[in-house]
Amino acid sequence: MKRIIMTGGGTAGHVTPNIALFPKLQELGYEINYIGSYNGIEKTLIEEQGITYYGISSGKLRRYFDPKNFSDPAKVVKGYFQARSLLKKLKPDIVFSKGGFVSVPVVLAAKHAKIPAIIHESDITPGLANKIAIPAASKVCCNFPETLKHLPEGKAVLTGSPIRKELFEGSAKKALAFTGLSGNKPVLLIIGGSTGSQFINETVRRLLPDLQKTYDIIHLCGKGKLDISLNTFPGYIQYEYINQELSDLLALADIVISRAGANAICELLALRKPNILIPLSASASRGDQILNANSFQKQGFSYVLDEDTLTDSQLLTAVKTVSDKKADYISAMTHSRQLDPISTITDLIVKLSH
Repeated sequence: MKRIIMTGGGTAGHVTPNIALFPKLQELGYEINYIGSYNGIEKTLIEEQGITYYGISSGKLRRYFDPKNFSDPAKVVKGYFQARSLLKKLKPDIVFSKGGFVSVPVVLAAKHAKIPAIIHESDITPGLANKIAIPAASKVCCNFPETLKHLPEGKAVLTGSPIRKELFEGSAKKALAFTGLSGNKPVLLIIGGSTGSQFINETVRRLLPDLQKTYDIIHLCGKGKLDISLNTFPGYIQYEYINQELSDLLALADIVISRAGANAICELLALRKPNILIPLSASASRGDQILNANSFQKQGFSYVLDEDTLTDSQLLTAVKTVSDKKADYISAMTHSRQLDPISTITDLIVKLSH
């Protein structure tokens, strides 16, 4: 039996593509072990899948000044030696990394042990963790054609993002039962990322009287961001976080308003969901979501709004425009150069495992 170690963590986006690969890898006969941080979001998500999980020390490497910059490098070094020990014990044929800082010591340890490592980069430009790990990798998978020019020639492979098969099995009928909505109005689904977006939450809530005239609204607002005063507002349903029911809510949604994390928008593309993207501003991020969103807008998949200049009337206009042109957006997504990410990546894993 072939053995693979998978790694990645820090956010759900660094974990869910790995989970999407599990069934195919198990079908191919791979024994899967996972290395993540001690108590990151990845621990719960992976253990729910019945996969053996190993925690290591993890520190964040920052481009800006932070007092933790003095302590976190020591955590990374400790994680590196822990990863080396685990690789020696588990003897994998290959390592697959989805990124995040916990993955860096694992990929570097794989290089030391002469074990091939494959990295997957979600965004158009590689993040700092992957930038550090890329020299140690055998291949680097990516989602966007624009990414290829940022990667070493000979290592880069355009694969797309693995999508969990459960997302394609959603039921609008189940979503209506779960939410209690009538189904008499089109549904607007708001997703602010795994932790929610206070900016999007406040904007949407201000516009509820206008939006509710035409739409029922399902709002995933993030932990601690519920507004219980709005629980009686007609046609407005809010949740902190949704896991198992997300596929049903997406099946019910007519339009999705979302941040522009690469995995999230690749899921919207795969499901052919007309969408409005409000990427994290450059002042609050390294600008990767802006690049992701602009790529999708250029390809005709998305309507993009700038958080820094967004007004209420602009969001209302965007919703009306996307509603009026739903067929155009769906057509563009249907005719996209959608790859088969799971097969493409697992074929690469099999090839490098031998």
